[in-house]
Amino acid sequence: MSVISSGKTRAFLPWRLDRRGRGDDGYLALAFAVAALVAMPFAALVWLAASGTSSNWSHLATTILPEASRVTLQLMLGVALLAGTFGVVTAWLVASFDFPGRRLFSWALVLPLAVPTYIAAYCFVEFLHFAGPVQSAIRAIFGFQTSRDYWFPDVRSLWGAILILSSVLYPYVYLTVRMVFLMQGRKAADVARTLGASQAAVFRKVLFPLARPAIAIGVSLALMESVNDIGAVEFLGVRTLTFAVYSTWLNRGDLYGATQIALLMLAVIVLLVLVERFARRRQRFTLGRADRPQPGSERLSGGKAFLASAACALPILLGFAIPLLVLGDYALKRLDQLGDPQLWRALFHTVTLAGTTGLATVLAGFMLAYGVRLTGSKRLLLMTRLAVLGYAVPGTVLAIGILIPLAGLDNWVDARMRAGFDVSTGLLLTGSGFAIVYAGFVRFMAMGHGSLESGFTKLSPHLDMAARTLGRSPGATLFEVILPLMRPALLTAFLLVFVETSKELSATILLRPFDFETLATFVYAQTSRSAFEDGAVAALLIVLVGILPVAILNRSILAETARG
Repeated sequence: MSVISSGKTRAFLPWRLDRRGRGDDGYLALAFAVAALVAMPFAALVWLAASGTSSNWSHLATTILPEASRVTLQLMLGVALLAGTFGVVTAWLVASFDFPGRRLFSWALVLPLAVPTYIAAYCFVEFLHFAGPVQSAIRAIFGFQTSRDYWFPDVRSLWGAILILSSVLYPYVYLTVRMVFLMQGRKAADVARTLGASQAAVFRKVLFPLARPAIAIGVSLALMESVNDIGAVEFLGVRTLTFAVYSTWLNRGDLYGATQIALLMLAVIVLLVLVERFARRRQRFTLGRADRPQPGSERLSGGKAFLASAACALPILLGFAIPLLVLGDYALKRLDQLGDPQLWRALFHTVTLAGTTGLATVLAGFMLAYGVRLTGSKRLLLMTRLAVLGYAVPGTVLAIGILIPLAGLDNWVDARMRAGFDVSTGLLLTGSGFAIVYAGFVRFMAMGHGSLESGFTKLSPHLDMAARTLGRSPGATLFEVILPLMRPALLTAFLLVFVETSKELSATILLRPFDFETLATFVYAQTSRSAFEDGAVAALLIVLVGILPVAILNRSILAETARG
């Protein structure tokens, strides 16, 4: 509808709130609150780093930081290349060809997301060490007696960390690139083939350039997870910047030095994000309504079919089958642990924290995304962009920034209650699981909000307008129209945050209260005393907790892709 005024026609959308009204102010206040919660840990880091000096700084700057920075950059480069290769090749094969096992591989390639990096590292070491099945088979086949009779690479090394992290993190690349290949259909490839291009040329000159934005996003996610990791790199003996923060704080007792290293890491991550955004700043493409997914249209046979199946099976074997085999073998020997109440408390804590974090993150992310849709406010959009920066921060860095203000608030409340009522409140925030939920909320807001924002872009604004013109209030429009249509996006956002929180170790191990275990910290504690087999049941539970959400997530993404 339109309103005629002074000879001019002005568009009027009854479903959109007046940008100067209370609706805009309310959503803007919400965005400010969320952005403030995200910004508080960073402000605490800056304040602490500037307020004190480290007695070990000269030692850190000359001996620790140069080596840790070099190792971190080498690790990032290796993971980018290997995880990118795994993800892009498998996505191309599954989306473009038909070969034996393609349907199975299309969803099984996502399963390594359920395996935490630190558990994969423990399992690889057990699988490849001297008494493991691989070296035992080598000695049996060739008649070797001791390790001095033959050479075998040491998985507890930088190359081992690159292989293990890439095998678990490549699904980030696979998911984003597969969606692009599916949504592009066969049109661009068919045109190139009619002009005489080979399959390799089509991939190299047509499909790969179009998928570069998705590749950049997936690789960036994998790199951020690699930088965030503490359990795997510590176990493998790879001294990254994250390990330097952890060691400086807990082993050296130098909080100021750890904070200053954390700020250096934060600068590296921000630089990584800026480079990724700059690299794809002009890479945009749109899809027509007729561009429906057309996967697997060319059938492969013979040697090509075998190679395609082998290429898809390899990352599944490395990232999921080997860890599951090792965990299952050890768990069968430790079934008595199923009666351990500590194990079930850790499982309860894990599911409760992951569920609470998922609900809080999805609720805040939905309100932010819906507020931008409802008001069209550029200020709200800017604040929302600031509120989702937490994913770029490693968990160890985030833990330091969260612990400082929460501990200060706990002490302030306790002092006031003692002075006024002679009652000690203790550690209300840092003495419970609140700090862990807060860390997950800050770090995984980008995941939740990104899924919801993507869901809103598929909903025409005319839906809101039609509901309002039929007499529905804003609340009725939200609950009767928007929420039912947004159900897949809400589920996807919740599952993403749930899975990541249930695996989280780096922040949890620093923020957990005394005698508070999650499955992740339970496994870490057992492994730290060289008894990984005692944590196998807990590690297997982590994988099992993650498999169902990952399977549902994959199905939801495929369904959304099919609807276009």
